[in-house]
Amino acid sequence: MKPRFRIILLLVACAFAAALPARQAPDAQQTQAYIHRAWATLTRSMDDCSALGDPKLGAPPVLYLPANLPPPPELAAVKRRCKVDVQVLPRAIGQLGDIAPSALARQGLLYLPHPYVVPGGFFNEMYGWDSYFIVLGLVADHREALARDMVENALFEVQYYGAVLNANRSYYLSRSQPPLLSSMVRAVLDDPDSFGSKAAAHAWLERAYPLAVRDHATWTRKEHRAGTTGLARYYDYGGAAPVLEMRDSRYLRGVIDWLLAHPSQDPGYLVKAAEHPDAAEAARLKTASCDVEASKVCAGAWSQGYRLSADYYLGDRAMRESGFDTTFRMGPFGGSTHHYAPVDLNSLLYRYERDLHDFAAQLGHTADAARWAEVAAARRAAIDTYLWRADQGMYMDYDFVRGKPSDYHFVSTYYPLWAGAASPAQAASLRGKLALFERKGGLQTSDHASGAQWDAPFGWAPTNWLAVAGLDAYGFHDDARRIAREFTATIERSLAADGTIREKYNMASGNAEVKISAGYTANVIGFGWSNGVYLKLQALLRERPGDR
Repeated sequence: MKPRFRIILLLVACAFAAALPARQAPDAQQTQAYIHRAWATLTRSMDDCSALGDPKLGAPPVLYLPANLPPPPELAAVKRRCKVDVQVLPRAIGQLGDIAPSALARQGLLYLPHPYVVPGGFFNEMYGWDSYFIVLGLVADHREALARDMVENALFEVQYYGAVLNANRSYYLSRSQPPLLSSMVRAVLDDPDSFGSKAAAHAWLERAYPLAVRDHATWTRKEHRAGTTGLARYYDYGGAAPVLEMRDSRYLRGVIDWLLAHPSQDPGYLVKAAEHPDAAEAARLKTASCDVEASKVCAGAWSQGYRLSADYYLGDRAMRESGFDTTFRMGPFGGSTHHYAPVDLNSLLYRYERDLHDFAAQLGHTADAARWAEVAAARRAAIDTYLWRADQGMYMDYDFVRGKPSDYHFVSTYYPLWAGAASPAQAASLRGKLALFERKGGLQTSDHASGAQWDAPFGWAPTNWLAVAGLDAYGFHDDARRIAREFTATIERSLAADGTIREKYNMASGNAEVKISAGYTANVIGFGWSNGVYLKLQALLRERPGDR
């Protein structure tokens, strides 16, 4: 981690810790009070000078406007006050990949019209799948206007940037994140305080529906198809190159060193190459690895006589779109993510398609509703064919390149419950697999201790919420509430210990003592989705089974 990052994290930690004295006894009311105050701390907007900079790059701030959007008049004052360079993107965007981020002279923030909540720590932008869990928390905390602003920003991204983005930075114009836009729309529509009347909600849905349809189309493009399975995969349109937000090559050198130390686990990611290749070798590496002449990070991604393959870079980018950065479930460091039809992605898309059916029916679009019902039914059939492992009694990812299912147990096996894609018998079988994941602090992400942050023994708010909500929806109320109590207690213990809420936790110890040995090591403070999920779990614990 760069010294600048350490300083930023330390300052954020001090700011959050000051809000609550450390070493108190765990207390739900104190935790909720902390979360209630934290929304303001985590809120950003385009007139907030601190939001315009990017600690990940450390360069002077640039703010990009869509080419087909008239410049908002208020930005002239922001430009002067914040000393930000306001630029217009070179062309209108129809879909991801229409503008190659690498073709931009400088990377910057992408304009959004409304305030938004960031995850925490050094993150100064609105993230794709984080935003769903943040919206749930905002609605639960009666901050309906801010929740609706978040959804409006996501719809704006679809309209002007081609899809809901990984986040509103120019270097994310080549990828999305787990598709939860329809669930964000539903979250505000289902809240009676989000609109003044049913007519206003209906008019808003009329505008949101076609944009949600457009966002869904991202996942049915040829590049996002998982071969001939009828399922989808994660894919980044940035090509075989290191991601642009990577400031240096240390992470990639760490991947090489790990592979060299574990040669039996290398799927073929290593490419023998010189540290300083001549022109002929540099030309070969453009297709075998990455372009050492175009990218300093690529040039520095060398260790002990090896570089990383072009296919690894495609997988690394796809892994980042998945949100699970990093786990070893699709190859070491996720380097084969683009080879898989994942349970999580296809469950989310099934739910998306059911939502689009419901929205179309509400709007009186009968033909559309029938079409979405057919699309969802086809995806559910493909999920059963390729992702349900009868021999394991659970859903598992499918490697469509090799034509074989994964043997990696991952908590996303519970996503089909949240999505409503499982049969009662499948749901009962999944309930019987909780022991693979459940620990003192809640559900860990896998039963494989790779040292990466999305593997054992670590657990995260979004996966705990989706599993709990899914179990509850299928009638396993006792299991859902037990896990809800475990995870909320973990957050409460951690807050009482150091005055902060974190992005991830140690499920074995039930606290925030997280030590990562593979990939990203920080445990960021904030934290938007932990806040939102805590509030939703507490609401679930207050309900009586069958109230909803």
